[in-house]
Amino acid sequence: MTDLVPSLSPAVVAGAESFTARPERAEPAGAVLLCHGFTGSPRSMRPWAERLVNAGFEVSVPRLAGHGTSWQEMNRTTWQDWYGVVEAEFLRLAEQYGRVNLAALSMGGSLALRLAARYPEQVAAAALVNPSVASADPKMHLVPLLSLVVDSIDAIADDIAKPGVTEGAYPRTPLRAVRSMMRLWRAVRADLDRVQCPILMFRSEVDHVVDPTSAEIIMGRVGSESVTERILHRSFHVATLDFDADDIFAESAAFFLDRADEAG
Repeated sequence: MTDLVPSLSPAVVAGAESFTARPERAEPAGAVLLCHGFTGSPRSMRPWAERLVNAGFEVSVPRLAGHGTSWQEMNRTTWQDWYGVVEAEFLRLAEQYGRVNLAALSMGGSLALRLAARYPEQVAAAALVNPSVASADPKMHLVPLLSLVVDSIDAIADDIAKPGVTEGAYPRTPLRAVRSMMRLWRAVRADLDRVQCPILMFRSEVDHVVDPTSAEIIMGRVGSESVTERILHRSFHVATLDFDADDIFAESAAFFLDRADEAG
């Protein structure tokens, strides 16, 4: 496997950089775009990306705007900024490979589903880990007003069952960014019927960040003919760094390779 290549930015926290990698073979089996979650960074996706490279894929994990720096900076960004980053990288990969696989965690799942809805012919398949498109928490209704007077609240990071593991997310949750994420959710939910790609969705049985509402909405509304849900019994929200990570990596790699074989 080739070395991962970080993007250079003095404002980015070490380990939170965007990165890309290609397998040593001359012709990769395809491409995978990985989308990290809200207030997180590519750090939470790197082990998954490395396994996918070992399976023969070119991978890219872009750092979303306002992430990997400071929560204050994130409060100055919107969901359109985050989506713009993944869309630009998706189009770059699609130009080279024709079709692109998507892998995503949490809010990254919303971004991946928006790509799948807007580019149904160019998305080969999507593997989603605890994706978020809604919340049943009644306190979320307060966010639009609260964000006008309060900049941030306590962090929602590091929901990981495995001891001693951190995703390196922000120590505070920027509320204006949360308000924008809720707008992203609405936009994504409105177009779920346009999603046509096969979906493999991993959902943690115990998740203190994303409730089961999101999975129910996705499974009930997407236009995909193939939607498979896998329940994770040993991991919390950031399952890509938790006890079930190896299963996620192996099953998603096989899922993407099967789609490549079908296309070929």
